[in-house]
Amino acid sequence: MTTTATNRIDRLFADRSRKLFIPFITVGDPTPEATFHLVRAMVDAGADIIELGVPYSDPLADGPTIQRASQRALQHGVSIADALQLVSRLRESGVEAGIVLFSYFNPVLQYGIERFFADLAAHGADGVVIPDLPIEENGPAVAAAKQNGLHVISLVAPTSDTRIKTIGEQATGFLYCVSSLGVTGARAELREDLADFLQRVKASTTAPTAVGFGISTPEQVRAVASHTDGVIVGSAIVQEIEKHQDQLKDPAHMPEAVEKIKTFVQQLVSALQ
Repeated sequence: MTTTATNRIDRLFADRSRKLFIPFITVGDPTPEATFHLVRAMVDAGADIIELGVPYSDPLADGPTIQRASQRALQHGVSIADALQLVSRLRESGVEAGIVLFSYFNPVLQYGIERFFADLAAHGADGVVIPDLPIEENGPAVAAAKQNGLHVISLVAPTSDTRIKTIGEQATGFLYCVSSLGVTGARAELREDLADFLQRVKASTTAPTAVGFGISTPEQVRAVASHTDGVIVGSAIVQEIEKHQDQLKDPAHMPEAVEKIKTFVQQLVSALQ
C-alpha cells in the first residue's frame, strides 16, 4: 500500500486555507490513563493532529519540561508498545484526529523498523517524527512507512538554503519547521527572522508546513499562523500537565484537571482562527 489521501494527515492538510493545531504530549505523563483523557479533551478543544511523545531516557531534542515528562512516564515503564495501545484505544473511542508518534530512533530500531511501521498502521496512527534520524539515513524507515500508508515527518531547522532545499524536496505529510535552534521549550520571544525562514522552507517544498519548538502563547500562535499551515505546541501544554499532575493522578480530581488543560488548549486553538 502506498501513501495516499486516505492518510488523515493528507486529508487534514488538503484545505490549505484552514490552519491546523498540533499539540504534543508525552504518553504516560503523569499516568497512561490521564494521557487517554487528555488526548480526547484536546481533540474536543479543536486539535487536528495529536503528537504523542514516546518517553525516552536520553532525549536529545527535548528541553527540561519534556525531559521531566519523560521521566514521569518512564516510572510507569511506558514504551512504544504502550503508545501503540493508546492509539488503538483512542481510535476505538471514536477519535478521528490525525495521530503522529514522536520517537527517537533507538527505540524504533530495537522494535524493528518494518514491524514498527506495520504496527503503527495496524493501530491507527498516521505517521512518526524521528528527530535524530537524518534524511541521509532514513531510507529504510521511509520505505517501510510508504508501504504502510504512513508518513515519516521530516524536521527542518534554520540552516543553509541548500540543506533546507534537500529536506524540503523529500518531505511528505508535513514539514516540521523548528522555529529556533536548540532544544524544545517555551520561549518568551520568537526569532526575528522566523518569517523569512518559513518563506525559505515554503519555497523548497510542496508539502504543508507546521512550526514548533518554543511556541507557547496564543499571541505567538497568532504571530506564526499567517506564515505556515499548522502550529505545534508542546512544552507549554506539558507545563500545564505538570502543574496539575497530582490531580491528574487522582481519579476523583482528574476530570477537573483535564478540563483546565482543555481550556488552555482552546485558547491556543482560538488564536489560529
